[in-house]
Amino acid sequence: MFTGIITGVGRIAAVHDLGSSLQFGKRLTIETPAGYLDDVALGDSIALNGACMTVTTLVPAKQQFSIDISAESLDKTTGLTEPGPINLEKALRANDRLGGHIVAGHVDGIGTVTHFAQVGESWELRINAPRELAKYLAYKGSITVNGVSLTVNRVIDMDAACEVSINLIPHTVENTALGHLRTGSRVNLEIDLIARYVERMLRADPQQPDKN
Repeated sequence: MFTGIITGVGRIAAVHDLGSSLQFGKRLTIETPAGYLDDVALGDSIALNGACMTVTTLVPAKQQFSIDISAESLDKTTGLTEPGPINLEKALRANDRLGGHIVAGHVDGIGTVTHFAQVGESWELRINAPRELAKYLAYKGSITVNGVSLTVNRVIDMDAACEVSINLIPHTVENTALGHLRTGSRVNLEIDLIARYVERMLRADPQQPDKN
């Protein structure tokens, strides 16, 4: 479990194939800020751009750790196959502050950045989310973008997608990897966990299978 409050910006330093076909996943080597791994152990969970992963190797002297990501996870996420900056968040402890919102580290869909520009001291970020996620998105509601807990400022429903507009304060741009986004960038999205349960409870026929 996570909060969507990024605890460090790392970098994917290397990507290695775990097999010779698309049925195999990849092994990622992640570089971290100095001291980031001081309280991390093998088997711990760390979210990479919002996707919960398990630490499989640790090299504290080099400030590096590795994770293995399956082909299924690669198919359902973005930004985890090429070297570059990445948002990191360690798993929530029972006595930690819930500074963002409840985040599971399970990517619900991939969005596309349609606009990212500075407005005054802040930045406006617009993302086209998959249409099936629209019912979970609301004005002043929460959404996780590449692992960052953010507040939705506007929702526009369209035929094939749902555009959400988000305001990023300078602190967020400076202390996460979101500042590297550009129009056309693909991002990992996770909807509010509470919204998912509310939708389930209000469904007219609870015996009908989930469609998402």
